[in-house]
Amino acid sequence: MKVLVGCEESQEVTKAFRKLGHEAYSCDTEPCSGGKPDWHIQEDVLRILGAGWDLALFFPPCTHLAVSGARWFKDKQEVRWEAIKFFMALVESDIPKWVIENPVGIMSTVFRKPDQYVQPWMFGHGETKKTGLWLKNLPELKPTNIVEGREQRIWKMPPSKDRARLRSKTYPGIAKAMAEQWGGRIR
Repeated sequence: MKVLVGCEESQEVTKAFRKLGHEAYSCDTEPCSGGKPDWHIQEDVLRILGAGWDLALFFPPCTHLAVSGARWFKDKQEVRWEAIKFFMALVESDIPKWVIENPVGIMSTVFRKPDQYVQPWMFGHGETKKTGLWLKNLPELKPTNIVEGREQRIWKMPPSKDRARLRSKTYPGIAKAMAEQWGGRIR
């Protein structure tokens, strides 16, 4: 299956799909940090939506969409509107199957509520980070390893120049579940 992982520089999801034999590519305007530049398209994902993808997993930036930044929305109407338009362009793509991931935020009102919410603790990680999944022609993701001892490590992360990038990383357990449940093993 030809898989596009949009707005992913870490390549966590891309590598999970590649491990199962899929032709998966990460795409981001940033260089990849996942160590597999041959599997990375450094480009605006909107420019490659029509390249014959079977499945797309989108992780659009949440800075101007997440409820955690709501107190600044009134001062950032234009950038918030651009973020909403970007999200909706992904929704309107012709890719037959897709998921769009984003934390709790404005898209539940502007577009629709997510089809499901997931947490890292549902996939083997002892942390909380409620994240919505909007699905097109995909089943809900099933938990694979529910753990106790949950902590708000992401929310408590101290300020730094890399904070936003670190907070946006996909957990390996969630990436593995996405690959196995939505792609399956092909080799």
